[in-house]
Amino acid sequence: MSYFFTDRTGGFSSGSFDSLNFGTHVGDDPASVKANRSTLMNTQFMNQVHGSTVVVVSQLSQIDPTCDALVTTNPDISLAVMVADCIPLLLVSDSVVGAVHVGRAGLVNRIAIKTLDVMRQNGAKDIHAVMGPSICGKCYEVPIALQEEVTAVHPGSYSTTRHSTPALDLQAGLVAELLAENVSFEASTVCTMENSSYFSHRRDNPTGRFAGVVKI
Repeated sequence: MSYFFTDRTGGFSSGSFDSLNFGTHVGDDPASVKANRSTLMNTQFMNQVHGSTVVVVSQLSQIDPTCDALVTTNPDISLAVMVADCIPLLLVSDSVVGAVHVGRAGLVNRIAIKTLDVMRQNGAKDIHAVMGPSICGKCYEVPIALQEEVTAVHPGSYSTTRHSTPALDLQAGLVAELLAENVSFEASTVCTMENSSYFSHRRDNPTGRFAGVVKI
């Protein structure tokens, strides 16, 4: 299997979307996005909606399925998840791979666990998780009511900013989920809000979306 994460360089978009933006929904020129996506061969994207739907892909579709996780057993297809602060989660095994969009809502609705279940139903064993660049727990400031809502489900996601205001650590919450599932993992230490090599919705809005890509 193979996997990687893009940054924002090497594409065709300009302005706020400079330059390798894969998002069709952010206000970028559609022709530029199409050119950017063409740099990733045989790759299935998705229309991400912060939901809990997992779609199994057997062949490429010109229409992005509406979901927040893709799974495939087809070695000829790459899967892509787009982000600009949320966690791009790639799940790899010998015969099945998955790409998952894990934001605050995805953490609460356990989209990662649902994807692991679907992968196992399709024969996956010894799944390894890879978490790409995302906003860190010191930068993801939220209202206290939202913090309480999320930490009621994922206590490990509790955090505070450097100014001692309420925050969420999405990566810590996701790590706790993976540990409970006995899934090995590796996690990027890059914060998208702090590193301008990556798109960040919190830092720059409007902005583009970078991608995590995985293939058997």
